[in-house]
Amino acid sequence: MSGSENSLDGWREEMRSAHLYRVMGEAESGTPRAELFLGLAVEAENQARIWARQAGATPPEYAPDLRARMVAALVRRYGPRPLRAVLVAMKVRGLSVYSHAAPGHPVPTTLDDVGKRHRGVSGGGNLRAAVFGVNDGLVSNASLILGVAGASANNSIILLSGVAGLLAGAFSMAAGEYVSVRSQREMFEHQIGLERDELAQYPEEEAEELALIYAARGLAREDALKLAKAIIADPAQALDTLAREELGLNPEELGSPWGVAIFSFLSFAAGALMPLLPFFAISGGSALVVSIGVTALALFAIGAAISLFTGRSALRDGLRMLAIGAAAGALTYVIGKLLGVGLS
Repeated sequence: MSGSENSLDGWREEMRSAHLYRVMGEAESGTPRAELFLGLAVEAENQARIWARQAGATPPEYAPDLRARMVAALVRRYGPRPLRAVLVAMKVRGLSVYSHAAPGHPVPTTLDDVGKRHRGVSGGGNLRAAVFGVNDGLVSNASLILGVAGASANNSIILLSGVAGLLAGAFSMAAGEYVSVRSQREMFEHQIGLERDELAQYPEEEAEELALIYAARGLAREDALKLAKAIIADPAQALDTLAREELGLNPEELGSPWGVAIFSFLSFAAGALMPLLPFFAISGGSALVVSIGVTALALFAIGAAISLFTGRSALRDGLRMLAIGAAAGALTYVIGKLLGVGLS
């Protein structure tokens, strides 16, 4: 691609961003975010003019493409907040205002504050993922086993179905998590690459965008611009800060696609194995009774563990999870029983 074509592509991207900023400003009319997005629209148009000068030719009149029109229509209908991931992928910035309370959220006032706020923000999600992964495996495979047990008392069939459910569910979870994290990482790498190029092309405009974000969150305009310029002066810190403040992304939370896939596989498999274990040691009605007992205890324990994230009563969350699991298991057992009678 020639330099002129590349510059025209940059012009189109900035004009598309400006168009979406104005739509977002209209959707947020009457809020502090409206001023932020309208200011970002002006900055995007300024950056588009830089690309146009580099192209050495007068660009055509901008007309939003189909994708931009579709996203704009969704923003008008639902607002920007639910569409943050889509907007980031379309080179829209300033979305960290939806991750922090504004105004009133503490904003950094020095470079040291920026560093402090960004340290120690990763992690904490692994335990939550493990709890919910085990819960998914437990509920889905227990329901499957009860459904099969309702249709047939054959221990071999129940075992085969349970193992198949464990493997199918665990591989499905692993594949889904791999694709999700891989896609997130690819999007982040693409966006951070764009930010790196823009820092080299027009650092002053990038500082102005960052200052608009800090000002929208309560920092005085002059202080916001001073802080933003100090951040942009350090390329490494600038990229990290822009990823968080402009893109609303936390690079430290992306994780490894393979690591997440393996972790999801193991946590789901651990949960799915619990209701299946009794059928390896005993058979018949006794195995089913023990399986139900093990599942009930595990459901209550997982519900109590979930209370760590909800802040509610462990007893309440434990009983709620037990009730949900019991309802799912009873329903699949009845369906299996009806199917077993109908097919016999």
